[in-house]
Parts: sequence; C-alpha cells; structure tokens
Amino acid sequence: MSKKKSDARKIDIGIDDKDRAAIAQGLSGLLADTFTLYLTTHNFHWNVTGPMFNSLHAMFMQQYTELWNAVDPIAERIRALGHAAPGSYAAYGKLSSLLDAPDAPPKAMEMVRILAEGHEAVARTARQLFPLVEKAHDQPTADLLTQRLTVHEQAAWMLRSLLDD
Repeated sequence: MSKKKSDARKIDIGIDDKDRAAIAQGLSGLLADTFTLYLTTHNFHWNVTGPMFNSLHAMFMQQYTELWNAVDPIAERIRALGHAAPGSYAAYGKLSSLLDAPDAPPKAMEMVRILAEGHEAVARTARQLFPLVEKAHDQPTADLLTQRLTVHEQAAWMLRSLLDD
C-alpha cells in the first residue's frame, strides 16, 4: 500500500474516504481553474494597452491579487481532506476547464471578454461540487465554495458591464 493511500485512511473527520477523495478531486479542478485564471489575469495586467489602460490595469491587478490569495485556502482544504494538492503547470493543464492565455496579447476588450468568461467558468466548476459536498455534510468546503462563487460571479458581472454587447 502506498504511503499516500495509508495517510488518507488515517483521517476520520466524519467524511467517508471516497467522498473525501471525490471532493479533493473537484477542489483540484477548482484550484487549477483559479491558478489558470490568475495567470491569465496577471498576463493581461502586464500587457493591456489602449484608452482604458489605467482602469483595466488597476482592475486586473485587483482581480489577480484576489485570485492569488484564493489558491492557498483551496489547496489547504484539499490537504485537510487528506490528499495532495496539485501544484504544477502540467497538472493544472490537465485539470483546468479554462484555456491558457493567448500567446499574443489580445486587444483590451477581448481581454475583458476572456476574463469574464473565465470567471464564469470557475463559478461553474465551484457550483458543480455542491451536490457531493452537501451529501457528505462537508460544511467547510461548502463555505469555501460559497465564498469563491461570490467573488467569481461579481467579477464576471463587473467585466461584462464593460462590454458593448
């Protein structure tokens, strides 16, 4: 038996091993989405140009800072459930529902659209976990998911409000 499996079995927090594993897997996807969106947002912060430079540069900085601060609590919840948190670009590439940032920086409003869609995608990832989390009576994860949903839905709304269509 591997050390990883034996460590996970020693945990008795009132959540079944299979449920903890499934929740940790779902949170790993949320972590990958969050980190991918963080990296894209930071990229756009560096590379935005045009008449809205000042406001978008500041907005993107606020958003990437929030995303950066979110990755640790997600990873730590995965660890509290007895599983290893993913932490490589390769793992995030496999787990994330988001596309990587474009190779060439897009125009400012395309950046806004990409980020709005990214926040919506992360919200969907978080929301998909609720049935399992509720079934397992995992209130700490439910609280984390609720917090993440609030942030992502508000960010998506603010970004969408900048778009013409």
